[in-house]
Parts: sequence; structure tokens; C-alpha cells
Amino acid sequence: MPHRLVAAAIAIVCALVGVVGLTGTPAAAEPEGGTAEMRRQLDEAQRGYLDAKAALDASVARQQELTVTLESVEAQLDVEAGVVGRIARNAYMSAGFTGLTGVMAAGSTERFLAGMSLLDVLATREGNAVRHLLDTRANAQAAQDAIEAELAIQSELLAEMENRKQQAQQALWSVGGGQPVNGFSAAASVVAEPAPRNADGGWSPEVRSIYEPATGGSITPRTAHAVAQAQAAGFNRYVACYRSLEDGGEHPRGRACDFAVNPGSGYGGDAYGEARDYGNNLAAFFVFNSERLGVLYVIWYQQIWMASSNRWYSYSGCCDPSSKHTNHVHLSMY
Repeated sequence: MPHRLVAAAIAIVCALVGVVGLTGTPAAAEPEGGTAEMRRQLDEAQRGYLDAKAALDASVARQQELTVTLESVEAQLDVEAGVVGRIARNAYMSAGFTGLTGVMAAGSTERFLAGMSLLDVLATREGNAVRHLLDTRANAQAAQDAIEAELAIQSELLAEMENRKQQAQQALWSVGGGQPVNGFSAAASVVAEPAPRNADGGWSPEVRSIYEPATGGSITPRTAHAVAQAQAAGFNRYVACYRSLEDGGEHPRGRACDFAVNPGSGYGGDAYGEARDYGNNLAAFFVFNSERLGVLYVIWYQQIWMASSNRWYSYSGCCDPSSKHTNHVHLSMY
């Protein structure tokens, strides 16, 4: 009898574990597949890429503004150069008749003083014209120098973006992934409401400040915004974001979510049929709106989309549905 009771107890425990595996959060040992170091490198690479991209976009915008300024200054330079040219021609034509002799020939003190005042006015006008020309030339050179400086900055940022892309690839290759794949081509026509950006056009760091009922933890405002936008687009199945386990990823910082694709209140086993279509569409939604929401990467069905590459790659996960991401779409946010 005792043996039968022990066996029954073990069976109940196993059954409960099985239920948790089907309806609870992804497996705790390696919930995201790969290794903690791989996930850390992946997050760092994507974050660095987006920082560099935001700086590049700002630099390109400044270059465009400087180009418009330069065109305006060059047009002004043509006008002012023409004015100074006419002054120079007139001075050359009247070189034999100086201002002083003309004034002296006026014949009276009143005329003399009036003539001197006129000379002062003409001299001031001519001097201003020359100064304007010199200032305009200096402004044109400054605009040209600034454009060249922006081009140098852009070259460095493009190199940084390429380095970050390679860093992400190396992280995936380290666990046997990273091969280009076709990915998921489901249509994602719902345009999400953009998350707020900082004054430079980038993504400011955020801390956990929004309560999450599903886990009892908290997530960042940007993550909460992404969840709300997905739900507004019709993706209303179970989702959990915060997890205290330090696994190298963004869950403990409230910047990652696991979106179940199977109906019900948990994750379940491998998705097939309608559930897999749901996952395809959800993954496509986040990719389509990545720049609006601040997405670092998306993982779904052993594939990963990264901001640094803008395409899908193979993603190793073993050996349960949660680690393989065949029962949920993983979203990591800036």
C-alpha cells in the first residue's frame, strides 16, 4: 500500500508538472533557447544597432538641412557678388574723379558738407556690400564644412551598424543558428501607433513602471505600449512579459514578452494549423511595426528577426516547444 501511495503521489506530481508545462510560462532552465551569453550579446548588438541607426537618421536630416542652407547661401552669394562687381566697375570708371575733388568743386561750405555726407553714405554702402559678400562666403564655407563633417559621422555610424550586425550573427552562430531563412510572409497591414521617441529620434532607456496582471510584475511603458498595440490589432491570446529569472535576456527588465499562439490561458505544445497562422501573423505584425514600436528582435518557430538585419535567420532552441518558440512568439524591446 505505501508503495502504491508513493507511486500515486509521483503520478500526481508528474501530471501537475505536465499541466504547468502546457499552460504556464516557458521552461525555466533555458526559456529562450541558446545560452544566456548568446542572449546578452544579441540584446547588446540590437540595442547598439538601433542607437547607431537613430544617430545616422539624425545626421542625414542635419545634412539635408545644411544642403538646403548651402543652396540658399550660394544664391545669396551670387547676388552679393554682382553688387560688389558693379561697385568695382563704377569705381574703376570714375577713377580719375575722386570724391574729394568733386566735393571741393561744390563752391560753398553748405555744398561741401552735403557732399561729404553723401560720400560717407556711399562709402558705408559699399563697405557693407563687401562685408556682406565676405560673410556670405564664410557662411557657405561653414555649411560645406558641416556637410563634410556629417558625411564623416555617417561613415562611422554605418561601420558601427555593420559591426553590430556581425556581433548578432556571431551570437547566433555560437549556438548553431544564424542561417538565412525565408521567414514568415504573412500580411501585416495594421499600422501600430508609434511609441514616443526622444528629441534625437532615438529610444530613451526605460525602467519597469507598468504593472502587469498576468505575472504580478511590471514592464516598461514601451513594452506595455507594444502589447496594447498588438491587442488592438486583434492578437488577444495569453501573453506574459516579466520574469525574474536572469537568463541573459530582457524579461527581468520588463522589456520582453511571450505571446501564446494556442487558444487558452497558457502556451501549450507545438502550434499547428490556425495557431501557427496566428503566430505567423503576430510575428509579421511586430516586424512590420518594428520601427514604430522600438523592437529589438522577434523569435518564432525556431527563427529570429533582428533589427540589424531586417530578415529572418534560424534560431536554435532545444528541446521543448517553449525553448524552440513553437508555442509562442517572443518579443524583445528596446
